[in-house]
Amino acid sequence: MKKLPLMSFTVVLAGIFFLGAANEPAFPGLNVTDGSSPAITDASAALPLDKINLPAGFSISVYAEVQGARSMVMSPSGTLFVGTQRAGKVYAVKDTDGDHVADKKWVIASEMNNPNGVALKNGNLFVAEISKVTKFPDIEKNLDSPGKGEVIYDQFPTEWAHGWKYIAFGPDGKLYVPVGAPFNIGIPDEQYAAIFSMNDDGTGLEKFASGIRNTVGFTWHPTTQEMWFTDNGRDMMGDDVPFCELNTAPNAGMHFGYPYFHSGTVKDPEFGGNHEAAEFTPPAQNLGAHVAPLGLKFYTGSMFPAEYKDQIFIAEHGSWNRSKKSGYRVTFVKIENNLGKAYEPFATGWLDESTQKAWGARWMCSYLRMDPCWFQTIWPELSIGLLMRNHKPNDAATSDRTKLSTVIQRDQK
Repeated sequence: MKKLPLMSFTVVLAGIFFLGAANEPAFPGLNVTDGSSPAITDASAALPLDKINLPAGFSISVYAEVQGARSMVMSPSGTLFVGTQRAGKVYAVKDTDGDHVADKKWVIASEMNNPNGVALKNGNLFVAEISKVTKFPDIEKNLDSPGKGEVIYDQFPTEWAHGWKYIAFGPDGKLYVPVGAPFNIGIPDEQYAAIFSMNDDGTGLEKFASGIRNTVGFTWHPTTQEMWFTDNGRDMMGDDVPFCELNTAPNAGMHFGYPYFHSGTVKDPEFGGNHEAAEFTPPAQNLGAHVAPLGLKFYTGSMFPAEYKDQIFIAEHGSWNRSKKSGYRVTFVKIENNLGKAYEPFATGWLDESTQKAWGARWMCSYLRMDPCWFQTIWPELSIGLLMRNHKPNDAATSDRTKLSTVIQRDQK
């Protein structure tokens, strides 16, 4: 049985141990020629990848190590840019020798305020912090000396709660930026609980969608070009209510219910008032309660079996206060007529159901890449992000734990 020429699915896991300060350990072997350090070390050798359960024919292996990784985006030439939160850094990693394992890593920026979101357009890297977006021009020509970048917008709210951002450029060329509600539940003003769009120079800010508690992942359908996004449901209503959501927004101006209605039909006991469910756009698919969905992508490759084509994968970082944990996995949603037809696990094993413990660092990120898809997830109390990119059929993928990466690939007989 030969591996690869079917479909590679990469997972990158990155974690931070909170042993006092969250300082990154020094990486040996700094390359004085190009300013890079090794993208992988012995740290990932003990990662228990055998605990990850996948469909028959898929496997998982290490691709790269990134400290505190969160969202990511890959350039057409194969440089993977990775944002972080508390670490305050943005990284670039690259496979320069073609063996499907990243070998070089650069620090693009440091001392930033939760630089979670990363996006690329016309060779420029865009990084989203809590309240601003910074552009690093012609980034791949300047990996060893990127400079401080150019702030293109700095008027987003400054609250940390739900303030970290996933960003991406849409089919219309605009940069989409979310602002979450600054609390679990409440009536936010107009600058919160919404997705905004802007031009790539920071001008023309417009609200695209509202009634969204906290989305940390969105993408666009490969055919219709309509936006799909995940939303994290509110807490403190019980173990099984409300559900987290997968939504679709074919048009601007739609309202998705928060804080009045959740999961389409669940009226909020505090703020539902005289509102009716019909006033708002219901989810395309209700997900598990408190699974905390983050990144999502449509699979548009050719290596996976046909049933995965143009369907959605979602990374669920997992619940933080449910009496029995949920999430900690990657799920698959089959779409039909803009609604979810099936919702099922794809990759599991980070959570031990019997002990209710998730393995890895206190915060662990994992990125999953399928043919053109990369997913990011954080275990055990985490978040996730995703990205899509067409690549060669035998490209690898990544997963990272304390600092590591993983590749999930489809075997071919």
